[in-house]
Amino acid sequence: MTNFSKNILWAVMTLILISMVFSVFTETTAKPERLSLSQVAERINAGQVAEIGINGDDLTVKLADGKTALSKKETEAGITESLKNLNVNPDALQKIKITVESPSGFQYWAAILIPTLLPILIIGAIFWFMFRQARTGVNQAFSFGRSNIRLSGFGKEKVTFNDVSGLKEAKEELLEIVQFLKDPKKFLDLGARIPRGVLLMGPPGTGKTLMARAVAGESNVPFFNISASEFVEMFVGVGASRTRDAFATAKKAAPAILFVDEIDAVGRQRGAGLGGGNDEREQTLNQILVELDGFDRDTRVIVLAATNRPDILDPALLRPGRFDRRVVLDLPDINDREEILKIHSKGKALAKDVDLRKLAVRTPGFSGADLANLMNEGAILTGRANKKVIGQDELYSAVEKVILGPERRNRAISENEKKITAYHEGGHALVAASLKGADPVHKISIISRGMAGGYTMKLPLEEEHLRTKTQFLNDIAVMMGGYASERMTFGDVSTGASDDIRQASELARKLVTKYGMSEKLGPLTFGKTEEMIFLGREISTEKNYSEKMAEKIDDEVRAFAERAHATAQKILQTNKKALKKIAETLMEKETLEGDEFYNLLKPFKIKPVVV
Repeated sequence: MTNFSKNILWAVMTLILISMVFSVFTETTAKPERLSLSQVAERINAGQVAEIGINGDDLTVKLADGKTALSKKETEAGITESLKNLNVNPDALQKIKITVESPSGFQYWAAILIPTLLPILIIGAIFWFMFRQARTGVNQAFSFGRSNIRLSGFGKEKVTFNDVSGLKEAKEELLEIVQFLKDPKKFLDLGARIPRGVLLMGPPGTGKTLMARAVAGESNVPFFNISASEFVEMFVGVGASRTRDAFATAKKAAPAILFVDEIDAVGRQRGAGLGGGNDEREQTLNQILVELDGFDRDTRVIVLAATNRPDILDPALLRPGRFDRRVVLDLPDINDREEILKIHSKGKALAKDVDLRKLAVRTPGFSGADLANLMNEGAILTGRANKKVIGQDELYSAVEKVILGPERRNRAISENEKKITAYHEGGHALVAASLKGADPVHKISIISRGMAGGYTMKLPLEEEHLRTKTQFLNDIAVMMGGYASERMTFGDVSTGASDDIRQASELARKLVTKYGMSEKLGPLTFGKTEEMIFLGREISTEKNYSEKMAEKIDDEVRAFAERAHATAQKILQTNKKALKKIAETLMEKETLEGDEFYNLLKPFKIKPVVV
């Protein structure tokens, strides 16, 4: 429905409402009898009339029995003259009290004004709405090139470095930005140039926006923020205009910080070919480059930008004098995760025995946003269980829910499928426990979660940034553990091992083509990956090797996979009794925590195998 149609509808509804209100005022509770003037004369001669009230041409006749009747007199004649003409007895007329009422009051004026003014008011209201819409459209047209920039960071919204856990190196790098904004003279006197642009880089959820707000909070300066996608419109030139307006607004409030979130929306490399060209986006990028160059030497405006994909940004955006300072925000390590969990546990009813350190151990690779979501999920699970405090078990369940999805306990599975799943997961866990240097098992479950029929959770003892060939081979062997266990126990394999085989195949191929870990092919990489800059996705791999070499690569990938499968098979064959015990316990209890699992293995004295 258009705005004009809405205005017409409102006008009609208003008219109906006014009519209803007016009818309430004008209607009386009981309708009096209406008499003609001759009937009034007859009643007077019969002595039935006590009083007559005159209001203009209207007569209100009060009868002797207390009732009231209405009548009308002649327009140009008086009441007494009209009654005499109707042969009313003068003596009877003298006994009647005749009063003349002043024609004033609400009903009188309403009866005159409403029929006259109401149509004028309705027409005026319609025109007012129409002109208002037209005026709004004109204002939108004139403000189309203005940026939707937002000011925040004051009062309760103020954020400081104390509100950001971990990221010590990033804080130290950004601390000099705070000093520039607080005391620029110290640096200007030395001939230093205040940095114009700082690029915050890191995976999603690592706290880039929060860190930018903390810089503004520490500096105690206005914090203007805008998303880069808001610059781009379907009309060419609008983005450049909004860019000029955003920078002009920040300059007026200097010293200030202008934060551009997801700058890769407009800062992608120009002329990349893939993903198509976009004149509006490129003009917006050009305007950003010009604005960064246009800062005076002592302009106290720092432009902070955030991106998850620094590799696709245009080189002109990263050259010295623009976004030449790059701050990397890494995923938190175990100590940082513990501190982040402490922050997000504030205001939550945690049980006294909750150990956030153990929770941090179970969350490698989690970002700050993931950890916040984890604590929230723990609170939700506690509420669903009608408990008053959040316990360690609820938080562990929240970890699994974030990683794998919600539990599907009501999923109907046969006893045979349950047995296959128990032996499958038992195979993964037993191989992991038997390999030297493999990550320890933290939990085994045959309860379906998300798309997984069961899962074995194994986590490293410490943070790892480098991985060796032995560790990769251990991982592949553990992946093959479920497949080998099914084949050995049932003489057949199920579709439950398909995802394990896919992951093992991909990892084996990376060992050969990406990491150069093949002894036969040597320290070489094979294939050149091309990425679509528009999407940030890998779309093709250029084949820079011969067909003969391709056969050797396939042979090496197969050799790695078969070697890992043989290792898993040997471990399971040697420890059949242990596998059976694990599977039977899983079928009975459905889940095994790490301590319970390793207690099961103690009687079997399993020795680690070196791959």
